[in-house]
Amino acid sequence: MNDLDAIDRAILATVQQDGRISNARLAERVALSETPCARRLKRLEADGYIGGYRAALSRRALGLGVMAFVHVRFAVHDRALSERFEREIQAIPRIVSCHNISGSADYLLTIVARDLDDYGTFTRDVLRALPGVSSIESMLSLREVKPDAGVPLL
Repeated sequence: MNDLDAIDRAILATVQQDGRISNARLAERVALSETPCARRLKRLEADGYIGGYRAALSRRALGLGVMAFVHVRFAVHDRALSERFEREIQAIPRIVSCHNISGSADYLLTIVARDLDDYGTFTRDVLRALPGVSSIESMLSLREVKPDAGVPLL
């Protein structure tokens, strides 16, 4: 991060906010001409500061009205079991994020569902059947106060 100057940071902030911005508009916003701006953007991509581009979809418009944060606990802490659990969750689209965490739980999952009935069925039929899972604790989002705005450029 120390290798980034103010222009690099401005480029990152701008493309994080609008990944479809044209190079001409980006160059204008960061006060560069187009060619140096394009070169910097390519370097930031090549150096791994930009991991990819994607659209931010509206889960509500897609009919996914429930967002749950789930603590998953294991009774037995076995590396092979954890690796199997992690492999299996990769294939479940409605688990939108998974973090191996410290504290009273082993993993924190973010899960989306159409409604509470759909979430209940998913919990019963999928979550509880994952390898290693001994207990789960669900916390349902009542209202999103601050959506994921990307990574801060400190």
